[in-house]
Amino acid sequence: MKKEGDSVPNVEFKFRENGDFVTRTTTDLFSGKRVVVFSLPGAFTPTCSAYQLPGFEEKFEDFSALGVDAVYCVSVNDAFVMNAWAKDQNIEKVQLIPDGNAYFTRAMGQLVAKSNLGFGDRSWRYAAVVQDGVIEKLFVEDGKSDNHEADPYRESTPEQVYDYLKVNSRETAPV
Repeated sequence: MKKEGDSVPNVEFKFRENGDFVTRTTTDLFSGKRVVVFSLPGAFTPTCSAYQLPGFEEKFEDFSALGVDAVYCVSVNDAFVMNAWAKDQNIEKVQLIPDGNAYFTRAMGQLVAKSNLGFGDRSWRYAAVVQDGVIEKLFVEDGKSDNHEADPYRESTPEQVYDYLKVNSRETAPV
C-alpha cells in the first residue's frame, strides 16, 4: 500500500471527451500541482452521491484558497459512467477520473473485493493531498478488507481534508 512520501502510481486513464477516448497519464494530472484526490467504491452509490462527491464540490473554493490546484475523484468505473455521474450530480469543479481497469487503485494498494455487494473489485474509500505527484497526506478509512460489511466514512471526508489543509496550506500571500 502506498504511504505518505511515496509517488502516486504512474498509469494511464481513459477519459471520454467529445465522443472520443482521450488518454491522460498520472504525470499529466499531478505534475507541478498540489491536488486533493479522493476515491470511493462507486459512482451512483448512496454515500458517494449524497455526501462525498457533493461535499468535495461544495468545498472546492475553500481548497483553492488554501493552495490546492485541482480536486480529483477516482473510481473504478469507466469513462461513460463517470461522465454520466458528473452530469447527474451537476459537478463542475471536481474532475472525475475513470479508473475502469483499476490500474491506479490497485497500484495505490486500495483495491478491495466487494463481491458481497455484487460490485466486483472496487476502491476502498480514501482521500489524499498530493504535491507534484508525491503523497503528502493520506486519509484512509478504518477496517480496509475484502467484502467489508460496513462502508465507513469518517477519515476521508472533505471536512477532514480541509482541516488538514488549514494547518498545512500553501496560500499565496497578497502582494
